[in-house]
Amino acid sequence: MKPAPVFRPKPNAIETLFGRRKAVIGVVHSRPLPGAPAYDGEAMEDVIGFAVAEARRYAAGGVDGLIVENHGDIPFAKPDALGPETAACMAVMTRAVREATGLTVGVNVLANAAIPALAVAKAAGAAFIRVNQWANAYVANEGIIEGPAGAAMRYRAGLRAGEVRVFADVHVKHGAHAIAADRSIAEMARDAEFFDADVAIATGQRTGDAASLDELRAIAGGTSLPVVVGSGVNPDNVGDILSVADGVIVASWLKRDGVWWNAVEPERLAFFMQAVAKARG
Repeated sequence: MKPAPVFRPKPNAIETLFGRRKAVIGVVHSRPLPGAPAYDGEAMEDVIGFAVAEARRYAAGGVDGLIVENHGDIPFAKPDALGPETAACMAVMTRAVREATGLTVGVNVLANAAIPALAVAKAAGAAFIRVNQWANAYVANEGIIEGPAGAAMRYRAGLRAGEVRVFADVHVKHGAHAIAADRSIAEMARDAEFFDADVAIATGQRTGDAASLDELRAIAGGTSLPVVVGSGVNPDNVGDILSVADGVIVASWLKRDGVWWNAVEPERLAFFMQAVAKARG
């Protein structure tokens, strides 16, 4: 049983956005964008073309939605260090993905750039953003990252973008959580809900690592929000995960050789979706 809400109750965002529980959301990991260290001058038509081709492979494989993410921009910068070119490129790419597939599409602008992500979502017609640290703070690979909820929600209000939902990681990967170590994972899940997130996300330690079922249960037991798992999902564990979670965000396992920077492999995606169908019963 879910705990009582700690903020105004709202409809289940997974069911609202994707038309079902137990949703599968694929991630389009973009090639490096202008302004990123690895960007080598590739024509934006080719960068966008790669994203659209990935999105179409996901759509053909039966996923319920997509997240467009600037994962090729490693090493990631803090939000204040991102130039306007990142949001501009992400908006054009996200709209192209949405128009090519007709799927529900979200945005994740790394690292933790909630306000640029909201701008992208509004411009591109995206339905949600993912924010890796929504409330509290942690020590990320990029340094100390503070939750942007207060500023981001005011920005969202100013954009008249209340339709854009917030998917918020709890105890997010790629970092240390000593700053909030006196708060349990369940309490941090409640914090994300209290700061008006719509979905809580459980992750492993880094990209491709699975979230533990104990941590997933702790997050699900701490919030009335729907919970999804945002890393490390594969055909072997998706059944156990979907017995607790409302959905999964998956990418690395679906790529050629299971490597995040490779293209989606349709055969791997088909095999994964077979496991999902079994889990859905």
